[in-house]
Amino acid sequence: MLPEAFLNRIKLQLGEQYDAFLHSLERPRAVALRYNPLKGERPVLPFAGENVAWEPMGVYYDPQARPGLHPYHEAGVYYLQEASAMSAVSLLDPQPGERVCDLCAAPGGKTTQIAGRMMGEGFLLCNEYSPKRAKILSLNIERMGVANALVTNETTEKLAAMLPGYFDRVLIDAPCSGEGMFRKEEAAVTDWSQETVEMCARRQADILDAGAKLLRPGGRLVYSTCTFAPEENEQAVEAFLQRNPEFELEDVEAPWFTQVSPGQFRLWPHKLLGEGHFAAVLRKQGEAEVEGNGGAGQKLPKEWLQFAKELDITLPEGKAICFGQTIFWAPVDTPDLTRLKVLRPGLQLGEVKKDRFEPAHALALWLCECKNSVSFGHDSQQIRAYLHGDVVSSAVRGWCLVCVDGYSLGWGKGDGNVLKNHYPKGLRR
Repeated sequence: MLPEAFLNRIKLQLGEQYDAFLHSLERPRAVALRYNPLKGERPVLPFAGENVAWEPMGVYYDPQARPGLHPYHEAGVYYLQEASAMSAVSLLDPQPGERVCDLCAAPGGKTTQIAGRMMGEGFLLCNEYSPKRAKILSLNIERMGVANALVTNETTEKLAAMLPGYFDRVLIDAPCSGEGMFRKEEAAVTDWSQETVEMCARRQADILDAGAKLLRPGGRLVYSTCTFAPEENEQAVEAFLQRNPEFELEDVEAPWFTQVSPGQFRLWPHKLLGEGHFAAVLRKQGEAEVEGNGGAGQKLPKEWLQFAKELDITLPEGKAICFGQTIFWAPVDTPDLTRLKVLRPGLQLGEVKKDRFEPAHALALWLCECKNSVSFGHDSQQIRAYLHGDVVSSAVRGWCLVCVDGYSLGWGKGDGNVLKNHYPKGLRR
């Protein structure tokens, strides 16, 4: 059922490995998830199998288990992510305290993988051009308890003009023709054409040039796709290097992948447990001095200070950004945002309402503990009731963090007998 033109090209690319490639597309897909280190100690999951070799937090799982329905998923304990898709961040190798940009970030798999590597330290900018997809990105960042990430809804060209040389590392997981997803998504097959490949290659060139401007001298850029087309992979990188002579391919060790040349890798489904991907690691030559941050934040209102004192909440290093009565906590290195479309300017703390503070769901998911909290088992009636939006029994008074097996899940507010449910209505089961 695959396009004939695609098969003819793959046969030329693979030669005697062509039959092995076709056979790999007939086997069941290997499905994987990635634990979230921001939520603390990883749990023992009965449906988890062997580790993903190139991602320490990645494991394959039994596809019959449906882990997306488990309460741990709602608590952000793990993210369902295809194993090959974890390769780009492994090659990017972001570090705590750095400034990192994920330029084509939705739906958030690689963004939250980067956040897990940064462990809440540094500045993570996640951009998505599609408003609808940017909202999904924001929700996934919230679910995974990420505090140091901002979500923008901008063109790559505008970001490059606003923040030239600002980032230590840039990830470009570019929109592509999706040939590597043929086994996973039927639409990728029906939508494919050689014209689509060429159109994607032109768009990728513009995105790559924008990413080049965002990166500081000495920084690392990783370009990845989920396609096999040379026009979108090796040829795109070669053309980029011709346009941007200050860049060079960086030789890194990645023994799990097929090395095309130093710094360029292909992931073939007949050679590993995963779908088709390509990645290139590029280094911008030179050295740059680290610039200062974007200035001081705003003053935190007294209502928040009182709430934080009552629940014994300590925020990480950062600064307050207020939009009306809604308060966000942003990384120190957050630049001036006045000319950018920002969906999420950091961790949403909550809102001041009539001289009282009402905490945001995002704050609950970021917290690992606080003074008032209750924890129920993942298979308990209380957790089922809470996720359904019902009240649960508790002797706690005031705002209370509701947890599942110790992992924060949301807010409740107690009167000494029951907790009024503050789990967001849009997430209730």
